[in-house]
Amino acid sequence: MPSDGVATTARILIVDDDASVTDWFSRTMRLEGHEVWAARSADEGLGLARAHRPHAVILDLRMPLANGLRFLRAIRAIPGLLTAPFAIVTSDYAQDEAQTAEIGALGAELRYRPLWLNELAALAHELLAVPVQS
Repeated sequence: MPSDGVATTARILIVDDDASVTDWFSRTMRLEGHEVWAARSADEGLGLARAHRPHAVILDLRMPLANGLRFLRAIRAIPGLLTAPFAIVTSDYAQDEAQTAEIGALGAELRYRPLWLNELAALAHELLAVPVQS
């Protein structure tokens, strides 16, 4: 988002296999004025990322077929998304040190569910404050 006070619509991608999560996160982000795409699988998310080049991505860590780390590695290979800000949101509090270190090395924030409305809005604001290289 520009720092000169001119508002632009931020593009946010949400990837989670749970429809209730993608629906709630999407509604919340739209209420905040953002353009949102939601995917229920890593493959669908990668397609949306290639098509729409999101300014920020919020994804689940535990998804069938491809977990959040595999998705994050794949999206970092897409031109223009190498530095896009990410948040991995999970209810799995049992992260080992290696996994936590990889999440940090890949440039993602780690957050735990449940997230309240104000926490989700604050997360989006934090992610969108990170400059992205084109």
